Amino acid sequence: MPLLESHPFPGASPVSPVGDPDAVAPVPLTVARGDGIGPEIMDATLRILRAAGARLAIEPIEVGEKVYRRGITSGIEPSAWESLRRTRVLLKAPITTPQGGGYKSLNVTLRKALGLFANVRPCRSLHPFVATRHERMDVVIVRENEEDTYAGIEHRHTDEVVQCLKLITRPGCERICRYAFEYARRNGRRRVTCMTKDNIMKLTDGLFHRVFDEVASEYGRFGIETDHMIIDIGAARLADEPDRFDVIVTPNLYGDIISDIAAEISGSVGLAGSANIGQDVAMFEAIHGSAPDIAGADIANPSGLLMSAVMMLRHVGQPAVADRVHNAWLATIEDGVHTRDIVGSGRTTKVVGTRAFADAVTDRQGNRPKHLRSAEPMSDGGAGNPDATRITPIAVTPRPRARKQLVGVDVFVHHDADRDPAALADQLCRLLPGTVQLKMITNRGVKVWPEGLPETFCTDHWRCRFTATDPKQGIDHDAVVGLLAVLAATGVDFVKTEHLYTFDGQPGYSMGQGE
Repeated sequence: MPLLESHPFPGASPVSPVGDPDAVAPVPLTVARGDGIGPEIMDATLRILRAAGARLAIEPIEVGEKVYRRGITSGIEPSAWESLRRTRVLLKAPITTPQGGGYKSLNVTLRKALGLFANVRPCRSLHPFVATRHERMDVVIVRENEEDTYAGIEHRHTDEVVQCLKLITRPGCERICRYAFEYARRNGRRRVTCMTKDNIMKLTDGLFHRVFDEVASEYGRFGIETDHMIIDIGAARLADEPDRFDVIVTPNLYGDIISDIAAEISGSVGLAGSANIGQDVAMFEAIHGSAPDIAGADIANPSGLLMSAVMMLRHVGQPAVADRVHNAWLATIEDGVHTRDIVGSGRTTKVVGTRAFADAVTDRQGNRPKHLRSAEPMSDGGAGNPDATRITPIAVTPRPRARKQLVGVDVFVHHDADRDPAALADQLCRLLPGTVQLKMITNRGVKVWPEGLPETFCTDHWRCRFTATDPKQGIDHDAVVGLLAVLAATGVDFVKTEHLYTFDGQPGYSMGQGE
């Protein structure tokens, strides 16, 4: 699709304000107006950017519910990818994903397909103008954006058991941890906190924690402090004492949860924007949904998308325009011109709808807040501004391949006869070829044979761990195939296998709970 205009917006003047350091050629920008309240808040946001003198050449694309309903299960027209490849920047309003029907999350599709590995969500309180119990809160959540359970790989194995695979990679961990430290360094942040659950998930979350520590050791010379917290107590501390945190880096699922917590306790999810950053492409969006129940009512708060657009402007090299928009927005909040979702601080002077709020921000172009911390111009072109997201491309450290040896196999069995692990073990041991031995049976991860407890509740899904009779020799793939052939021939219903490897002599698999 061709560019709409070679100036900021249709009907806008191609001349930037006098003395504007961002007076450059218009930056191509792909815009998706979304569903529900999306078109309203996008129109409001673009109107404010136009008034501030943003230099943008917009390419509109259609994504979301209408595209889904046309039978495109990804939610994005094939032609939209052409625009994204040209502009490399997307400003996206919330979209609606229809329930059922095999529709995939468009957000996940975009993040993974475009390599948007870092999700950045700044959450700052606007006390006393927006109600919050945390007056000094100013935290940035840097969330890994492509891996973890969001790979969406799920299977049903038995009548009672389904699984979701949690995939964590060393390159993915290193990229997001390096990004978090670079973000902290370039934005004057003092501390980076890693949150995982590696006391339980010692391999997946353990890898994330180890890589964080490796990267952290390189940034001590910049005076950046580091710490690690288990995600459950970390989330509790974030909700209770958010001002103790500065930058938090965490895997995908945890980051999704705690960034919503942080946004809500700072004042409102409706105020929070986010950036999705890749090596080549970036996407900017509000963190809230499409709210179809209030669509068309002119009551939605456009602030989340507007703050995303501010991050976008800094990302594309128009920091002065970003500062004008940000300061006008802060001045509007200070003046008590509020949408209904942020009424309650006692500072509201006027309750307005979407269009009137955009008018108020537009009218305050050139104003600065009197009490809240304002956005300030930076001599480095905006790299040091709060929320600046453009980072030098992140390089992943090459590593030599480990010495890998196959030492066993976990065979997952659908067994529902009497749910007696001893009987299952007896049946399996009678079938074994000489190269492998049955070491353990677990149910839902808990060891039930040998020496299991009779109180343990069992389902119809059993993990049977077979290991090499001679651990030093290990086994080969033929031994695994032979074992499975014997199990199949005798009616054992195996539903999944996982090979057990050592890497440089270290086990690449977890022990059973109670083993």
